[in-house]
Amino acid sequence: MARPRTPALTVDVVIELADRPGRPVVLVRRAHPPPGWALPGGFVEIGETVEAAAVREAAEETGLAVTLRALLGVYSDPARDPRGHTVSVVYVGEAAGEPRAGDDAGGVGVFPPDALPAPLAFDHGRILADYRRWREARAEETP
Repeated sequence: MARPRTPALTVDVVIELADRPGRPVVLVRRAHPPPGWALPGGFVEIGETVEAAAVREAAEETGLAVTLRALLGVYSDPARDPRGHTVSVVYVGEAAGEPRAGDDAGGVGVFPPDALPAPLAFDHGRILADYRRWREARAEETP
């Protein structure tokens, strides 16, 4: 029996730099189409957990050792990636140090969450808007 076709599984990580004031986030400038700035991430490999894939992809693209702190959400709009239907499991993680572009990254940047570069690739504008709301909700919970 043939296996059904399913979307590709990916991960993305909103990396907060814990050693910098305001906890800015790390984005990578894509070296390959589609162009734009993106969250570090990529495809989950066969036999790999999504958590391990998130940590691996973050390290490959930014050189940072990331600790995952929270699951932000799962993004599955069939139009989110022009290359084909992907589903992304998105985490919030933290790291310290100086990010450096690696793997498929054409560059790397550190940005305050309310001053992001353009254009953002895929649906990462929506994901980062969700992240800002998540961050604001956490700030309200903390005295």
